[in-house]
Amino acid sequence: MHDPGLKTTPLHGLHRELGARLVPFAGYEMPVQYQNGIIAEHTHTRSAAGLFDVSHMGQAQLAGPRVAEALETVVPGDIAGLAPGAMRYTLLLNANGGIIDDLMVTRPADDQAGDRLMLVVNAARKDVDFADLTERLGGRIALERYEEKALLALQGPQAAAVVGRFAPDAAKLTFMTAQVFSVGGVEWQVSRSGYTGEDGFEISVSGEHATDVAQALLAAPEVEAIGLGARDSLRLEAGLCLYGHDIGEQTTPVEASLTWTIAKRRRAAADFPGAERILRQIEEGPARRRIGFKLEGRSPAREDAEIETPDGAAVGRVTSGGFGPTLKAAIGMGYVDAACRAPDTALNFIVRGRKLPGRVAKTPFVPANYYRGD
Repeated sequence: MHDPGLKTTPLHGLHRELGARLVPFAGYEMPVQYQNGIIAEHTHTRSAAGLFDVSHMGQAQLAGPRVAEALETVVPGDIAGLAPGAMRYTLLLNANGGIIDDLMVTRPADDQAGDRLMLVVNAARKDVDFADLTERLGGRIALERYEEKALLALQGPQAAAVVGRFAPDAAKLTFMTAQVFSVGGVEWQVSRSGYTGEDGFEISVSGEHATDVAQALLAAPEVEAIGLGARDSLRLEAGLCLYGHDIGEQTTPVEASLTWTIAKRRRAAADFPGAERILRQIEEGPARRRIGFKLEGRSPAREDAEIETPDGAAVGRVTSGGFGPTLKAAIGMGYVDAACRAPDTALNFIVRGRKLPGRVAKTPFVPANYYRGD
C-alpha cells in the first residue's frame, strides 16, 4: 500500500507494474530495486543501458534580463560563458562558502537573447534551493518550477544507440550539451551527461507522457529499469558526490575536492558567496579533504564509520561507502585531515569495533565513459 504521506512520480504505477520494491526517499515513494536485484541492475547499466526514474528531482526555469550574471551572484561557475545548448555542473553557495546544493544549469539551445536558464536540483533540496534563489534573485529574475514534468535518465554504453532510434540527432549530442526534440509529437528535452560515469541521457517530458516514453524505451532489448540502489553504487564507483552525505552546507568546494567548479574568471573577480574563505583555502589548503578509499577486504565501511591512522589517531569519517560490483571491492569516500589525503596512504576504517585496513584511492574508481565527440 502507498504511504499517503509520500509523494509519487508520474511513473509510480509503472514501478508497481514492474515489481519494484518501493521505499521512502526525499519525501517520495521510489523504487530501490526491481526483481533482478541491485547487483544485476548495476552490471546491466555498465554493459548495456539502464533506465532510471529521477522525476523526484527539481526542475525549474530562471528567466529575465542578464539571467546568467544574476545566477553568478550565488554560484562560483562560469554561467555567462554558456553557449546555447550547453550545460554546466555548479554549486549553490551560502555566505560562508558552504554548499547549499549541487545542480545542473543549462542554457536552452534556442536561447539567443541570453535570458533563460534551465535548472535541475536535488530532490531533497529543491524547496530550499528554490526559496533561496527567489529570495536572493527575486525582483529581477523569475523562477518557474516545473512540478508536472517527469525526468528519465538512460545510462550506459548502449544508451546512444537506443536514443538514436527515437531522435537520431539526439545521439549526436556531446557530453554536457542539450537540445529539444519532437518524438511522435511529444517534446523531449534531452541532455547528455550522466550520474553513473557512463555515457547517458536525461529526458525531461510532461508527466502525462512519461509512462508512454518510459515503456517505449524499456521495449528496447538493451534497456532495463534500474532503481536507486544501483544508482547509488554506480555513482560511488564514479566518485560522484551525493548531497547530504559527501557535501553539505558545512562543506566548501575546496574541502570537497570540487575546486574545479570555480571558474578562473570567478576566482579573479572574487565575486561569489564565501569567496574570501574559499580563495584562502585554495591558496593555503583546507584542514580536511574529501578522499576516495579502497578496503583490503570485501566488507564495506559505510557512512559515519570513523577513519584512523595505523597508529590509532582519529583523522576523519566516511561519508559514502559500499561494495563496488564492477571492481568486486569495498570502496567509499570520506573526509580526512589534509595530511592523510595522498593516494595510497594507509588508513584504518572502524566498523563495529573492528579495524578494516584500506588505502586512499584516486577517483573515479571506474573510468568515466562520457561521450565528448569523435
